[in-house]
Amino acid sequence: MKNVNAAIKGNILTLTVDLSKDFGQSKTGKSTIVATTSGNASFGTEAGNQVKVGLNVYRDAVNKA
Repeated sequence: MKNVNAAIKGNILTLTVDLSKDFGQSKTGKSTIVATTSGNASFGTEAGNQVKVGLNVYRDAVNKA
């Protein structure tokens, strides 16, 4: 995972992303990657269950004013 922090408390999964980060352009060059789980990430809950999350956060590569 890049720039994704996860916390589980009870039945609540909280994902935190720092929007000021930049990991370069996507493969197509159309967007700039801010955060990603690089596919599905598994998280164990307090009840012993597994949940999966796939997350991509990006912005347009060209900022339009």
